[in-house]
Amino acid sequence: MTTEQLAGTTVRMPALGESVDEGTITRWLKQPGDHVTAEEPLLEVATDKVDTEIPSPVTGILHCIVAEENDVVAIDAELAIITESGGTAAAPTPSPPTASVQVPPAAPAPTAAPVLPVSAPVPPAPEPEPTPAVPAPREQTAATDSVTEKLPRIRRTIAQRMVESLQTAAQLTTVLEVDVTAIARLRAAHKDDFMQRTGIKLSFLPFFAKAAVDALAEHRVLNASLNQDVTEVTYHGVCHLGMAVDSEKGLMVPVIRDAQTLGIEDLARAIADKADKVRTGTITADELSGGTFTLTNTGSRGALFDTPIINQPQTGILGVGAVVERLVPTRQDGELRIDVRSMAYLSISYDHRIVDGADAARFLTAIKARLENGFTTDDL
Repeated sequence: MTTEQLAGTTVRMPALGESVDEGTITRWLKQPGDHVTAEEPLLEVATDKVDTEIPSPVTGILHCIVAEENDVVAIDAELAIITESGGTAAAPTPSPPTASVQVPPAAPAPTAAPVLPVSAPVPPAPEPEPTPAVPAPREQTAATDSVTEKLPRIRRTIAQRMVESLQTAAQLTTVLEVDVTAIARLRAAHKDDFMQRTGIKLSFLPFFAKAAVDALAEHRVLNASLNQDVTEVTYHGVCHLGMAVDSEKGLMVPVIRDAQTLGIEDLARAIADKADKVRTGTITADELSGGTFTLTNTGSRGALFDTPIINQPQTGILGVGAVVERLVPTRQDGELRIDVRSMAYLSISYDHRIVDGADAARFLTAIKARLENGFTTDDL
């Protein structure tokens, strides 16, 4: 039977983003004979950039699946046929069940398997000691079990790109400590109002993002990209900020376009929106491409600092460590004091082929100055 013989709707592989020309079917969420409604998730597809769900274009019955799980399918290729509810839709439904009805009969084996006679003798014999001997092997078997799983396509892509990045760039990391006590106090004073006004928690992250984006305007070498043969460098006039987001499917880096135009509130909204899309699987491939500089919040899980790997072909990536309260010596009016301060480490990994250590240090110093002295209530 060909798809042309069916009076139904052909489900095709949709465009999955710029420069993406195929996708791998990872899982069908519906089976032939199932009723589906328009916009209901039909299957899951993985690309080199993102995993995503493809919705049903119409309401009806999933008549047949054309492309199976693990198939690599080109954009616009056929995936399935959906027929209208009723009429011809009823015909396809029986087929799958019939096939599966023949499999269940194999279930009589389990009926014969009522090796329950074996478990029947076990109850009567609880007083003797054969019963304890049965659980022992089970525990040993479970303890020695190991699992081998196929890596998801997105995990394989991450692995490949991380290795390629290290093999491509001469990567070096510079670390600097920053005092964010003023920002901690600003947050404490305004977090409730900010939550009521925006519905978003006011974290430290938008402050770090804003300070980094502002500093990039004066340190263009870190908002740049090198061509493959290292003969040209492009200094970007805008900052498309990549924000590394941890998810069950792996690390993804959605991009906030024109971040240099955004204030603290807009950055907080954009960060929350991108993170939510990543974790709910609704992020698109286009939202994961085109970044000019990346920020990764390595402190979100308590790490003090990290040496992040550059997101090629960018020249820098900023790591933000956990904000912790520590006793810090300070001088005021010539006197040495010990105060409790909110401190964090910033680390910048950079491409040493074009960025010098002094460039990286100046960049971090500019961020430090902005964080320690540059934010007021007006920024909220």
